[in-house]
Amino acid sequence: MLTQKQMENFAELAVRVGANMQKGQEVVIRCDVQCKDFAHLIAEKAYEFGAKRVHIQWRDEVLDRINMLNADIDSLCEVPDISLRAQNKYFIKNKVCLIAISTEDPNKLKGCDPDKVAAAEVARLKADKDRRQATMSNYLRWTIVSIPTRAWASQVFPDLDPEQAVDKMWDAIGHIMRLDADNPTEAWRQHIATLHRRAAFLNAHNFEYIHMTNKSGTDLTVGLATDHVWIAAEEEGQDGVPFTANMPTEEIFTAPHNRKINGTVVNALPLVNNGNVIDNFSITFKDGKVVDYKAEVGYDALKGILSADEGVLSLGEIALIGKNSPIAESGVLFFNTLFDENASCHLAFGASYPTTVKDGNALTPKQLKERGMNSSIQHVDFMVGTKDIDIDGIDYDGNVVPLFRDGEWII
Repeated sequence: MLTQKQMENFAELAVRVGANMQKGQEVVIRCDVQCKDFAHLIAEKAYEFGAKRVHIQWRDEVLDRINMLNADIDSLCEVPDISLRAQNKYFIKNKVCLIAISTEDPNKLKGCDPDKVAAAEVARLKADKDRRQATMSNYLRWTIVSIPTRAWASQVFPDLDPEQAVDKMWDAIGHIMRLDADNPTEAWRQHIATLHRRAAFLNAHNFEYIHMTNKSGTDLTVGLATDHVWIAAEEEGQDGVPFTANMPTEEIFTAPHNRKINGTVVNALPLVNNGNVIDNFSITFKDGKVVDYKAEVGYDALKGILSADEGVLSLGEIALIGKNSPIAESGVLFFNTLFDENASCHLAFGASYPTTVKDGNALTPKQLKERGMNSSIQHVDFMVGTKDIDIDGIDYDGNVVPLFRDGEWII
C-alpha cells in the first residue's frame, strides 16, 4: 500500500505532469464511483495548484452490468443529451483539462449479450464524438491514470484474497509510476527525455515501412502515413502547453498508412475491451484492410469491435515499446490496456491521431485521408510485442535499419 505522501505525489503527477493543469483552468475528472477517494485527492491537488473549478463525471460499472443484462438494446443505444453531449459542449467551450481514472473490471460484462454490448458502445462513442475529437487533436489536454479496485486486483492476482490483491497492485503501480523515487516528478522528466531521444531518431530516418516478425506467426509490414511524426510521452496541446496523456507511458507512436498494411499479426497479450477478454487472436491485413481474423477467446467481442464502422478495419496507431520497460519487467498481466499496452509494442484498430502527421490539426479530413490517416469512431489498442519480436525500419530507398532484436530496442 502507498503512503499518504506517495498518494499525494500520485495525485500531483496527474495534475501537473499528466494533464498539466494551468492556473485558472477548470478540471474534469472522469472515474468510477469506486475511485471517489482518489478523485477527491486529485481535486484537492488541482485546487492547491490554482484550479478554477473541478467537475467529476461519475461512472458505475456495477450499474453498467445491471443495465446491460436487463435493458433492451434500443434503450441502451439512447444517450440523453443532458448526460453527455451537453456536458462535453461546456467542457470544450471552456477548454478544461481532463483526468481519467481507469479501473475497469476486466470481466465487468462477461456473459452479457455481445450484440447489445457492441451496439451500446457504438452509440456511446457517437454521442461522445466531440470530446474524443477534442482530445485526439490535443485541443483539450488530458491524461489517464489507474488505481486498483477489488474486482480488478482479484483478476490480476487470483490466488490472493481481495485485500491482499489490492495491496500488491498498489505496490506494482507505485513502482511503475516511479512513486518510490525521491522526486517522482523529476524521475518522470528524465524518463520522458529518454523516450524523446528515440522518437527523434525515428523522425530523422523518415521510414516508409515498419516490418515486424516473431516466432508466434507475426509477419506484418506497416506502411507509415506520409509526413508522419513519431511522438513520445509528452505531447504539446494546441495551446502550446505540454502534457502527458498516458501515465504510465513507455511508448513511441505514430500513424500507419491505412492503405499500406499487409500480412498477419498475432496478439502478445489479452485485449480487454468493454468488459470482455479477447485472447489468442490473429488479424490478417491486405492493402490496409482486415481481410481475416480469428480468436480462441472472445471471438464475438472481437467481431463487435470490427463491426463498428468501415474505418475500424484498418489501423490508426503503431507504437514501439521495449521488453525491459518497468511494466514488462514486473511480469504482471494487468488486463488493462493503459498498463498492458506499455508492456508491449502495440497497434490500434480505428482512428489516427491528427498530431501524428506534420501540421495534422490544420489539415482537412480530405487532406488527412490523402496522407493515409485513418478515420473511425473507434480506437482500440492491442498488444503484439513478444519477447522475441524483431522490428526493422525500411526507408524510401529500401534501406533496412534494425530497431528491435529479441523484443528490445537496439538504437
